[in-house]
Amino acid sequence: MSITDSIRGQIPPIHPEGYPFIGGFALVTLILFWIWSPLGWIGTVLTIWCALFFRDPVRVTPVRDGIVVAPADGRISMITQALPPAELGLGDRPLPRVSIFMSVFNCHVNRSPVTGRIDRIAYRPGKFINAELDKASEDNERNSLVISTPQGRIGVIQIAGLVARRIVSFVREGQSIGAGERFGLIRFGSRLDVYLPDGTKPLVAEGQTALAGETILADFRVNDPGRTFRSI
Repeated sequence: MSITDSIRGQIPPIHPEGYPFIGGFALVTLILFWIWSPLGWIGTVLTIWCALFFRDPVRVTPVRDGIVVAPADGRISMITQALPPAELGLGDRPLPRVSIFMSVFNCHVNRSPVTGRIDRIAYRPGKFINAELDKASEDNERNSLVISTPQGRIGVIQIAGLVARRIVSFVREGQSIGAGERFGLIRFGSRLDVYLPDGTKPLVAEGQTALAGETILADFRVNDPGRTFRSI
């Protein structure tokens, strides 16, 4: 393998959704260089950041029935029992919820946590408060998916954040989707909530870093109430 091919292999591909934004940043950077060179270098850094934001790396998803993988890159910010939003139609009892917070430096392409059928997609307008706050699940703009599997229905919610102003969906109701397949993205910082079937034990801990399509959030085949975590 040549040095060029080796370097190219280390650069993740860019999702097509990002091309207009990267082009806009690059154009502004050229103008800034024309105005004053130091401003141009600032624009260059921001253009590189924009390209990294829309990166879409290849992921290796575990393949086995019953596994739930992370739908987003980011930090596991909260694991709790919470009442799912009414538009999901998942009932009126609290369910296990795993929340993943995505900073502006994370990859923002979202992937399906399970293999199944998309029964419902529901968009709800709302506010743009800090996505790390618990009330963001109720108050912020969001786009919700319900995916049916043999083990039960999973709720996946894209939540806009303080900076995020656009939720993009790539899927439609009624289609089948595989675990790890791309279903959407959120522009510029946000959060993903995953509602698991009642009784499911999450296999991650708060503060843990998740990789979309790779990190296992839960396993329907495992019932290990003694599992604990520690930070070192």
